[in-house]
Amino acid sequence: MLERTEYLNKLIALKDKKLIKVVTGVRRCGKSTLFAIYQEWLQAQGISDEQILTINFEDMDYEELTDYKVLYAYIKKRLRKECMTYIFLDEIQHVERFPKVVDSLYIKDNVDIYITGSNAYMLSGEIATLISGRYVQIEMLPLSFKEYMLSTGSMNDRGIKYVEYLENSSFPYTLELKGQPDEIRDYLEGIYNTIVVKDIVSRKRITDVMMLKSVLRFVFDNIGSPLSSKKIADTMTSNGRKVDAKTIERYLEALTESYVIYQAKRYRIKGKQHLKTLEKYYVVDIGLRYILLGKSAYDGGHILENIVYLELLRRGYDVYVGRIDSFEVDFVAQNSKGTVYYQVALSVRDEKTLERELRPLMSIRDHYPKFILTLDDDPEVQYDGIRRINARDWLLGLIS
Repeated sequence: MLERTEYLNKLIALKDKKLIKVVTGVRRCGKSTLFAIYQEWLQAQGISDEQILTINFEDMDYEELTDYKVLYAYIKKRLRKECMTYIFLDEIQHVERFPKVVDSLYIKDNVDIYITGSNAYMLSGEIATLISGRYVQIEMLPLSFKEYMLSTGSMNDRGIKYVEYLENSSFPYTLELKGQPDEIRDYLEGIYNTIVVKDIVSRKRITDVMMLKSVLRFVFDNIGSPLSSKKIADTMTSNGRKVDAKTIERYLEALTESYVIYQAKRYRIKGKQHLKTLEKYYVVDIGLRYILLGKSAYDGGHILENIVYLELLRRGYDVYVGRIDSFEVDFVAQNSKGTVYYQVALSVRDEKTLERELRPLMSIRDHYPKFILTLDDDPEVQYDGIRRINARDWLLGLIS
């Protein structure tokens, strides 16, 4: 079992804090495993089995507990008065009106609550109203490139392992299927079908499943490209599948809610304004993209851009697509400490390509760090403070 140290440390830091810990992320990204690892850690600290209550609502054994009143009675009966009870509710979106249960447990003494969900909508509407200010969200992603490298037991052969990482998928269980491409494909198809059918079609009551899948394929095929609902609708219509922009918008919202795609909004650097049109989309796992499009759709530059985008999310940044004059900056990454700018390219050994990547960064007049990330195995080079570095080393945290 690969220990997801980054996420585990976040749970440890929040232990016994009067906050509901909400772990969200795409199906099979490792949320349940994270809970299991954390529970082992709790037991190592002397927490008894009787103090830990865990329920996975995708397990048939707990099917009757999807009634919120039955669930509350079940948990209340098992609370320990003299010491802390650690409650783990996995895939809680299956419980109708679950916020009432969580809120009622929250106000009790000696209760530490942890929940997971595979849909962003679980934190909208009623739950946001009921537990606003009372919860902290941990957004979980599948394995990073660094975690994948650690799983191999060696930091050598980074180029070969980077290709493996893309092809074998970043979903944790695929580590168990290494060297079995057919089994990996079946596993990823299962995830894809579950997300589409369980998390989107049934919840959103979508009747045109083929159109939904077509939209998903289109987005997967255009990662890193500016898109709009109208552009997608026009493309679909011209291909003989008439659909309006509002329907596309609804589908995109459902896909982002299920964490299968992520939206990067545009940001005007000079005016520090968020722009509302032509967002970019990135996929949660490149292996899923290969399943839908085949490896003939390989697009190394946009795939690297996708990997960098997800890594910036892991590192706690809000990530935007930058605009400076008529130039585009791939990523504007912001957090409480400031801003970092990134350009991403497969290679900049060609002078014209290097000039094209440098131009937007040189147009920015502030003093925040600026990087060009490439797969060129060259020593670091600086151009007026702009650092050109190897993307794999950056992904592994060897360069900061």
